[in-house]
Amino acid sequence: MSVIPSVSVTYARSGKSIRTNELGMRPMQERVYDKRGEPYLLIKSPPASGKSRALMFVALDKLANQGIRQAVVVVPEKSIGASFDDEPLSRYGFWADWTVAPKWNLCHSPGTDGGKVKSVGAFLGSGDPVLVCTHATFRFAVEKFGVEAFDNRLIAVDEFHHVSVSEDSILGSQLNELIARNRVHVVAMTGSYFRGDAVPILTPENEARFDTITYTYYEQLNGYAHLKTLDIGYFFYSGSYADHILKVLDPAEKTIVHIPNVNSRESTKDKHREVEHIIESLGEWQGTDPVTGFQLVKIPQGRVLRIADLVDDEPLRRDRVSAALKDPAHKDNRAHVDIIIALGMAKEGFDWIWCEHALTVGYRASLTEIVQIIGRTTRDAEGKTRARFTNLIAEPDAGEEAVTEAVNDMLKAIAASLLMEQVLAPRFNFTPKTPDGGPVEGFDYGEGGYNPDRENVGVSEDGERLRIEIKGLAEPKSKEARRICQEDLNEIITPFLQDTTAVERGIFDEELVPEELTQICMGRIVRDKYPGLSDEDQEAVRQHAVATLNLGQIAKQGALEASDGTSGEGKGNTALIDGVRKFAMDVRELDIDLIDRINPFSGAYAILAKAMNEDSLKQIAAVISARKVKLTLEEARELARRAVAFKEERGRLPSSTSDDPWERTMADGVAYLTRMRRQAKND
Repeated sequence: MSVIPSVSVTYARSGKSIRTNELGMRPMQERVYDKRGEPYLLIKSPPASGKSRALMFVALDKLANQGIRQAVVVVPEKSIGASFDDEPLSRYGFWADWTVAPKWNLCHSPGTDGGKVKSVGAFLGSGDPVLVCTHATFRFAVEKFGVEAFDNRLIAVDEFHHVSVSEDSILGSQLNELIARNRVHVVAMTGSYFRGDAVPILTPENEARFDTITYTYYEQLNGYAHLKTLDIGYFFYSGSYADHILKVLDPAEKTIVHIPNVNSRESTKDKHREVEHIIESLGEWQGTDPVTGFQLVKIPQGRVLRIADLVDDEPLRRDRVSAALKDPAHKDNRAHVDIIIALGMAKEGFDWIWCEHALTVGYRASLTEIVQIIGRTTRDAEGKTRARFTNLIAEPDAGEEAVTEAVNDMLKAIAASLLMEQVLAPRFNFTPKTPDGGPVEGFDYGEGGYNPDRENVGVSEDGERLRIEIKGLAEPKSKEARRICQEDLNEIITPFLQDTTAVERGIFDEELVPEELTQICMGRIVRDKYPGLSDEDQEAVRQHAVATLNLGQIAKQGALEASDGTSGEGKGNTALIDGVRKFAMDVRELDIDLIDRINPFSGAYAILAKAMNEDSLKQIAAVISARKVKLTLEEARELARRAVAFKEERGRLPSSTSDDPWERTMADGVAYLTRMRRQAKND
């Protein structure tokens, strides 16, 4: 298969994340249950980690012991409502079962949202404990009955990233009203606590009211029993994707193929013909299974593939296929289906544990969607040792009229890959290097142990946390800043990676001074996201975010070198850790200035250089360099602030003739600001 992996992560298969305690709870669920008394809980946890059952445990306790009258579970679409069907929790050790009366799971009931809103009203007036409905039904119900109708109830919002602080988000506005009234409990659950449009999900003041339980992808996957390696990569093509798809589609792998949106440049504008072409390329059509509606295709090796076509618009045929995929009788049957071809389906909430490969054509609508698609592959299943995500991307042609759109889509696909590197990495805990510092119990500092004369990298016994000493690192002072550094750094890195200008400059601008990204761009994002923090805390958060991003890139390079970029075997799940440790040992001292001088996108360029031909890469670089962005007033002000700090430290202002490119950049910022002020005075 001709795929260039940009991430290849190998895990320990410790079995820890799937073990249960005496109450039938897995580690993530136990962590959530320990916080069950808190009125506002935010659960950040990957797909397949058991968020729905964690909610059941908490909700049952709130109903029985915390004076909560009822629980209202809100999901984005009807199909996800099945995740909250009855569960015999007492069979596994818990003190109660989760039961939803059939009439109160409105995701299963027929009719329109208008009729279902009446059902919500009937439920609120009943003595029954649990209702399940969609986001849309809940929004209409709040509009009809008012927020006060939900007093003394638990509101549990699944796939919480659908909410935002935007004025256009009705559900977001309603949640703000419910929280402001302070008469409900809220449990918010998400596998991707960020949005594709970079709009915040909660206001900082409301977010601070939530107790956050974070269970990382690394914890989840490292604790599986079967899945060992996850690869993420892209493959560039020119012409029609249908002519190249078999270069990345292996019929021996259980695969979900997402074809492009009909309005995208990758689409041929005939989605049905695209599906037919994929089927014809795989082998000889044998007919349709009369029970499931799956297409039967005999491949050259003699095996008959069972292919589910979810692109078909004919309602009866598509509903039959969809129902066959959801049939609980076949949940554990690996042979039930081999390939699923979809367009808008088989993403969020779709559960097919056997999926080994998610193959997506073209850039999707958002980073969130990419994360959700990758989540389809990260289920643990017997015999499934490897999973991968491949993004099939149209190679931009500098001669095209739509070259700008093509380049932007390519950069967004790269950003999605970079974000997943952060999501999949072990948790980094940074601490300043101090003369009186020492080893922390429970951490392994490698051969020779802790060295008081240099910066150290310690690894927790379970391999899921890294403690990294950095000279000159600013420490967060306030409780909120400490929480951000512990829990929310990926929520800062995400808008940074969504900044197309930053990505294109980081990859293609040969004159880039990395601090323009790590200090100016990242600093602006932190200030915008957390305006209530002090200047000192904003800088501490910025430094921790940059350290997480750049050391994550270094860890990734180490992992790819250990696995030769293909196999993921060899050094196992220590490769990420070894990459950081080697870097810390190779440099004279690991300080924050050194980390700020690393271009966060240099690794992405190395991957592109392998994945694309040299001429195409040069053409794209030329297109991007032709639209270089001039310094803005806001950036000049930030450079001036950095120049003041420089003067306080060194006793002089930055010089425009310095050999240090960052010093020259600060001097340019001061000069630009001076010119703007002089011009404003003259005007």
